[in-house]
Amino acid sequence: MYTQKYKIAYLVFIALIFLAVWSCSKDENNNYVDIPNVYVNFYLQPDGIDFLPPNSWKIYEYEGYRGVLIYRIDQFTFNAYEMTCPYDAAKECARVQVDASGILLIDSCCMSTYNILDGMPAGGPSTLALKQYLTEYNGIQLHVFNNP
Repeated sequence: MYTQKYKIAYLVFIALIFLAVWSCSKDENNNYVDIPNVYVNFYLQPDGIDFLPPNSWKIYEYEGYRGVLIYRIDQFTFNAYEMTCPYDAAKECARVQVDASGILLIDSCCMSTYNILDGMPAGGPSTLALKQYLTEYNGIQLHVFNNP
């Protein structure tokens, strides 16, 4: 009698594990389109000709796929984001802009919002963070690049 209960519990446990794994492997949301991987490799002088004080941002329209936004967090820390919204990157209007507060990035096409500090979604339909590029700062030059 005892073994019969354990067998049933064991089968239920295996069935639940199988259902959990199977349900996590499917992506029902077809709205996401990959952002084309374009070559990014440029240099800035954030304390010189390309002046960018801490807690400020600058847009480079002709870098990346639809532009690159550089945000300077503090004296030595920079983030570089692709301006294409990852929710539906195929749409021409899928491009983020800095809102009036300077804290959020907003895609007026799908109405997704992102935090400028880390590129994570803050509202709207998008669940993916903004595509981020690598940065290296040596105290004089900021190198923004990706690994194609």
